[in-house]
Amino acid sequence: MKFTLARIDKLASPAPRKDALFFDDEQRGLAVRVTASGGKTFLAQYTAPGGAKRRIPLGRCDGISLADARDAVRAILGQVAQGRDPAVERKAAAASAKEKTARDTFTLERLIEDWQALHLANKRPRYAAEAERALRFAFDRQLASPAADLTRAVVVTVLDELTRRGSAAMATRTAAYGRAAFTWGMKRGALSANPFSNLPLAPVAKRDRVLSDDELAALWRATEGAGTFERIVRTLILTGQRREEVGGMVWEEIGGERDCWTIPPARTKNGAPHVVPLSQQTLAIVGKKGKGLVFLGRSDGPFNGYSKSKAALDERMLAALRKIAAERGDDEPETVEPWRLHDLRRTTATGLQRLGVRLEVTEAVLNHVSGSRAGIVGIYQRHDWADEKREALDAWGRHVEKIAHG
Repeated sequence: MKFTLARIDKLASPAPRKDALFFDDEQRGLAVRVTASGGKTFLAQYTAPGGAKRRIPLGRCDGISLADARDAVRAILGQVAQGRDPAVERKAAAASAKEKTARDTFTLERLIEDWQALHLANKRPRYAAEAERALRFAFDRQLASPAADLTRAVVVTVLDELTRRGSAAMATRTAAYGRAAFTWGMKRGALSANPFSNLPLAPVAKRDRVLSDDELAALWRATEGAGTFERIVRTLILTGQRREEVGGMVWEEIGGERDCWTIPPARTKNGAPHVVPLSQQTLAIVGKKGKGLVFLGRSDGPFNGYSKSKAALDERMLAALRKIAAERGDDEPETVEPWRLHDLRRTTATGLQRLGVRLEVTEAVLNHVSGSRAGIVGIYQRHDWADEKREALDAWGRHVEKIAHG
């Protein structure tokens, strides 16, 4: 049958509930499929180079003209004459387009979100929050791009910049987080490569900064007042705990007959609850019992102005150091030797050792698992050192007070 619009309109399936195929006498390979419900579609039929029969849908008969359908069939047959298989090529192109769409929509931000929701949900909250924050901060410019497009060169550039800014430890941790996230994505079939694998990172120097007695005295004087940051710094000195733990302290964690602060597993580095006896000096800083966060920020959330506050604190600390030197008749220092808030934890540990506190007790105060508390010793040694920790921190509080006012 030579197709015309009128003849196509009259085509119908001869058998109920079955499709029928009609071919055009004018253009070889052009067909119309008529469904049992009356739907009509142009098809191109050809024999592939391997001998298999192929059919390619061209469009509904009411959506494409007869002339265009014949032109499309001629183009397809021309490709077949060249030894090609248009149906296979179209299927491959569709799969490639689908893969590209999936790749383009699976951005770095999507990877981080999925990794956080589906994998890190079962990890320690502190690790999960730090991992997400570190990756978002370091790779802020790449978040909207496909995760698969993140190259090794870009990763190295970003991490090197962190190292140059004095954050080598952060660069190392960020690399570990990125490697874990991409490994997870590869295992799920969403990614085929990991740009974080086997990266040549700069070595991280182990910090050993401990504040001297003069520096500790100057720091104590520089934190006089009831400011939130100043209270946090003094609590860090007196307890030896981590900044995130102190900054996130809530009143509900403080209680008991002996005035203890119990840090829940979700907020400790090793995932174990940690009881910190509070000395009289610490209780004076914490103040009267209330509800929620002990150290409130400006928006009723946790305090977060550490960098700016630390810079201002260094200036006041330098002024205090100069005053101490002047009182002794010594040369006044020009600067404060660089230090970080985490160095206060090491300073507390060193101070406890100087006071003759046993290593096991010092490690118990810090909630630090290493040396005497690790391995088989840690399995059989279940003593919680509660009394010893209280004695140690009470002694440390008195010692700090003596240094500050000495």
